[in-house]
Amino acid sequence: MPLRILISGSSGLVGTALLASLGQQGHNVSRLVHGSAGGAGAISWDPARPIDPGLVSGFDAVVHLAGESIVGRWTEEKKRRIQESRVHGTRHLAEALANAPQRPRVLVSASAIGYYGDRGDELLSEKSASGNDFLSAVCRDWEANTQPASQAGIRTVQLRFGLILSAEGGALRKMLLPFRLGLGGIVGNGRQWWSWIHIADVVGAILHAIHTESVQGPVNVVAPNPVRNAEFTKILAQVMHRPAVFPVPAFAARLAFGQMADELLLASQRVKPSKLVVNGYQFRYTDLRAALQDILR
Repeated sequence: MPLRILISGSSGLVGTALLASLGQQGHNVSRLVHGSAGGAGAISWDPARPIDPGLVSGFDAVVHLAGESIVGRWTEEKKRRIQESRVHGTRHLAEALANAPQRPRVLVSASAIGYYGDRGDELLSEKSASGNDFLSAVCRDWEANTQPASQAGIRTVQLRFGLILSAEGGALRKMLLPFRLGLGGIVGNGRQWWSWIHIADVVGAILHAIHTESVQGPVNVVAPNPVRNAEFTKILAQVMHRPAVFPVPAFAARLAFGQMADELLLASQRVKPSKLVVNGYQFRYTDLRAALQDILR
């Protein structure tokens, strides 16, 4: 049965893939668009301002993906935009849904495994404590601001995305050029765990969260088999038929990316998708080599 679904952040990497999938399944999709609304099903909003509850009334499900990109050098201004775009936008949307004449059955809101911070070899589940760096604080605030919706009785899910693998954008796309040129290599000492997820399973996990009543609260959206950066680098190079002999020392990563290097590239997060597994999600890609072969074929 077709659902009425509202999406924010529909022009991003995940939103674009999700829109395509929902369209193929025949669902009725509307988009929250920052600025002037254009096209059918577009609703204008400003994440920094409260939303008229009437505008978000009558949907079966809401998927909230909007937020400033975390890629780029983290100046104080960039960090402010990263924080405020997630905190204010999430709170205003959750409050509007809580006060809507017809509330949705479920709110699925993005978050990230940055919630856990740099944790070495520790195996992390949704029950693990949060970290104490900038991204950890952003994720805690991001998730906390969905509370108006959950307190109003809306089933609320916070999806903690890992490293999303797609040729269309995100971290993998930025890696492809240096690897194609034979300039790829490990980052830092290569021992940090990277918890990855194929874009098809990101979309699959969102749909699973929408349709599965037992799914609520934080959910790790990562494949069951995380790998160390050195293993990721080796497999990517093999799939691309290129050498990977140019390591990026930690100091060089910090020189290029500043604080982002420490919290994204060099941080170790060995995360397991406990709730997805318990609630019956069937992964399409559990093996990194197969995932990369599919994306890069």
